Amino acid sequence: MTVSISQNRPAEVILWLRQMRFPFITASVMPVLVGSIAAFATSGTFNFALFILALFAIICLNLGTNLANEYFDHLSGNDWVNKNRSPFSGGTGLIQAGLTSPKAVLIAAWLAFALTAAAGIVILLITKSAFILALGLVGIFGGYFYTASPLKLGYRGVGELMIAFLCGLGPVYGAYFLQTGNIDLVPLAPAVIISLLVFLIILINEFPDRQADAAVNKRTLVVLFGPGSAAQIYRVVLVFSYVVAAAAAILEPQMRPAGVLYLLTIPIAAAILRFLRTDTITGPDRYRANRFTILLHLAGGFLMSVGFIITRTLN
Repeated sequence: MTVSISQNRPAEVILWLRQMRFPFITASVMPVLVGSIAAFATSGTFNFALFILALFAIICLNLGTNLANEYFDHLSGNDWVNKNRSPFSGGTGLIQAGLTSPKAVLIAAWLAFALTAAAGIVILLITKSAFILALGLVGIFGGYFYTASPLKLGYRGVGELMIAFLCGLGPVYGAYFLQTGNIDLVPLAPAVIISLLVFLIILINEFPDRQADAAVNKRTLVVLFGPGSAAQIYRVVLVFSYVVAAAAAILEPQMRPAGVLYLLTIPIAAAILRFLRTDTITGPDRYRANRFTILLHLAGGFLMSVGFIITRTLN
């Protein structure tokens, strides 16, 4: 019996990594990296302990949000009626397949949020900052009530904006503040750009889910406006991210290398527009827009971080 448990343990770990949607933690890691490197470019100092604490907190928050989303979309019936589950959306399907129990998933979500709070308390003890406290509370409540009652933000047409804040503006500014103790304009442009890219990830992932979302009255932007208008929203937001980068490169000297380097991702954006469809379920190019949107987020965040390092070396 002992041997059997030992042999099954790796499979159980992999199962729960799937349940947590662990590979997608890049959406929360990147804003902390960008904010921290932007702070280094400004101040010339880097507190590694606070950086690790911030990473741990945001990763736990991301995992808690993913797990809560799995549980509450199970309760609403959303993941049960979804016939177009993709690698990027529609839930993991593990609860529906009986591989994990709803109760265990909910407990795991609570544990992840508790770890987020614990890391936040340590950060608060170090910084004694009301700003960090406010960001932490918004993060935990926003992540949990993204799909939990009574707010169910993801069901009320504001879920995309909430996730954009939780994985964009909030952590970029939070990470910057942890390193500098200041709230200023330097991280504004990268925070807006990262928020826009996260918004696009959420939006493109909603296309395959629109029929299931509509069936349970989950009012995502694709459900509210229809796939054609939602695709146009995607295009406008994508172009706007480059407008922000170009304007920041012109107006903010500290943002100049970061803004210019972000413009190097235009070929990725062009590929996305090529594969963007109002129906991303069928055809040989299905999900390519999803993959390229994630790639754009990773490449954009990385290049902006490199840009801030260049800024520091030039100062």
